[in-house]
Amino acid sequence: MFNFSSLLSVSVSARSWALSAVALLASGSATHAQAEETAAEGGTLRTLEQAGERAIGSVFEFIEPVTERGIEGAFAFLDAQQWVFILLALAIGYPLGRLKLGPISLGSTASTLLVAVVISMTAQVAFNMTYAIPGIVATIFLSLFMYALGLGVGPKFFAGLKSGGLAAIVCGVIIWSLNWVICVGGARLAGLESGFAAGLISGSYTITAVLGVAESAVQSGSATVPAGMTADEIGANMAAGYAVSYILSSVGIILLMRYLPAMFGHDPVADATKAEDAFAGSGTHALPGTPHAFLLGYMPFDIRAYKVENESLVGKSVNELFEAHPQAPILRVERDGETIDALDNPIIHKGDIVTVRADVHDMILHGNEAGPEVDDPVARDITIESADIAVSSSEIAGKTIEELAKTSLAYGLRLIAIFRAGQEIPIGPQTDIRVGDVVRLTGPDSCIERAGKALGSKVITEKTLATTEVMYMAIAMVVGFIAGTLSVTIAGIPFALGTSAGCLLAGIMVAYLRSRNPQFGGPVSEGARSFLQDIGLNVFVAVLGANTGPKIISALGGDTVIWLALIGITAALLPVVVAFFVADKFFKLNSVINAGACAGGRNSTPSLNAVLEQSQSQVAAVPFPVSYAITTVLALVGGYIAQILS
Repeated sequence: MFNFSSLLSVSVSARSWALSAVALLASGSATHAQAEETAAEGGTLRTLEQAGERAIGSVFEFIEPVTERGIEGAFAFLDAQQWVFILLALAIGYPLGRLKLGPISLGSTASTLLVAVVISMTAQVAFNMTYAIPGIVATIFLSLFMYALGLGVGPKFFAGLKSGGLAAIVCGVIIWSLNWVICVGGARLAGLESGFAAGLISGSYTITAVLGVAESAVQSGSATVPAGMTADEIGANMAAGYAVSYILSSVGIILLMRYLPAMFGHDPVADATKAEDAFAGSGTHALPGTPHAFLLGYMPFDIRAYKVENESLVGKSVNELFEAHPQAPILRVERDGETIDALDNPIIHKGDIVTVRADVHDMILHGNEAGPEVDDPVARDITIESADIAVSSSEIAGKTIEELAKTSLAYGLRLIAIFRAGQEIPIGPQTDIRVGDVVRLTGPDSCIERAGKALGSKVITEKTLATTEVMYMAIAMVVGFIAGTLSVTIAGIPFALGTSAGCLLAGIMVAYLRSRNPQFGGPVSEGARSFLQDIGLNVFVAVLGANTGPKIISALGGDTVIWLALIGITAALLPVVVAFFVADKFFKLNSVINAGACAGGRNSTPSLNAVLEQSQSQVAAVPFPVSYAITTVLALVGGYIAQILS
């Protein structure tokens, strides 16, 4: 067994040695003359020794409590260093979430929450330590998660509302009404005192604001304080009902939503793909600003190199050959080991090596026309990239694809897609280009840059995403956060969108506008967006677990806790199953969209993340804000009424 007393003796010895070393170094660094001067000045050396003692002492003051108190010291360390607590919950939670019991796994969010709760409960029970991480930490990371989530779902949001908005509202109303009946009816059936019903609604719905509304009903006199009770006792009952039902609901809903589509016989991955195709409209290419916008995938065009031996090509310029063979532009000319940019329009000499990009199935310049194909690494070393460019040039606007294909603008480029008002449009020879369109081109970077200048806009490529513009994110989140804090009080009940929902809508609007102009909102790589979404939510639930664990301990005891657990978990899960069934059987709603609507109806952001992980898509977030907003309002009203009735 590890001996903490041995470690303590070692640390004390190390401290003594370190102090001696500091004194030795301080004295050894001074010359004899300096030493005399030091003595004359009243002992600057002793001052150095004292400074060294303070520096080394501060380190061991940090270590000794841990070594002296053993496991208790470790928990005390986590209490003092809250960021380490969060990191430990993540470090244990992520691998734990990947463990499977048959086909079932917790996932990173639920497991991180459980780890945080277990650590905080152990600290409370074993050492009477109450962990409390400032709420600002949870607010920051939840806001980042919601904004990143909005960026991922934005372009599909409004299209999704048209097809599933009504069903999402119905799901939210069903979940809220059943939750209210179960909490209020269950509390009456169990004979629970005043305050427990409102606490159960708040905890099972994971909406803390319900507690505030119910408290205001008591303080204002709208809810009568029963005989033999005080307002403080009612408040304690609310807190107990909230604490027990909150943690059970949080974990239970994550697990339920993770497997809800499969429980009804649906494949979440396949259904997510169908939903994405439906929301994308008639287009087959990813919208600007979305994760796969610059994914080249399979291309029928390839880079080939030929040694010019055909006399019919010799003496002609690159532009002349382009006019004769527009489907096979020359991208580079290599002569005597030196490369010549094709944009300089050089004259072709016999023996030149020309680099051509053309359809491999229908090569215009065959070997017997230009000369033998060669495997020249310099000639073939041309990077082809994809780019989105917004059209802002009035000189280009109004021209057709056929007309532009004959100009220098098209040289070396392939038109992949055109997006108008956020939707891909069919491409044909007579398709006209308009100001505000976004064109997706592939080709060498030099050709793409030239096209950007001609079209009058900045070129957005995968390279552009290497640096994320924080300014736009900060501005959007400020606007969303402020919008979420705005509150309207009706009949004594404050109504607000909520800061997290505000940040979600801010992300949605930025992504939506970016699909119409890829320059808007600054570049955001999918890797950066995905990381913000993942780390944001899991740090939030780690903080949640730390702060909730001690409250659960204080609520335990007697038969009451059993009733709170049964009512809370039933109110959290059963309404979701019923709502999913109704939307599945009567609305024929896509299972992943259905799950997203139910997650919003339950006001559970972590459960939405479970659906996103299981479906391997962001599309479940499309209906989430709709049902989320509806049930946030209804839950506040319901909590107020529940307290009056109790």
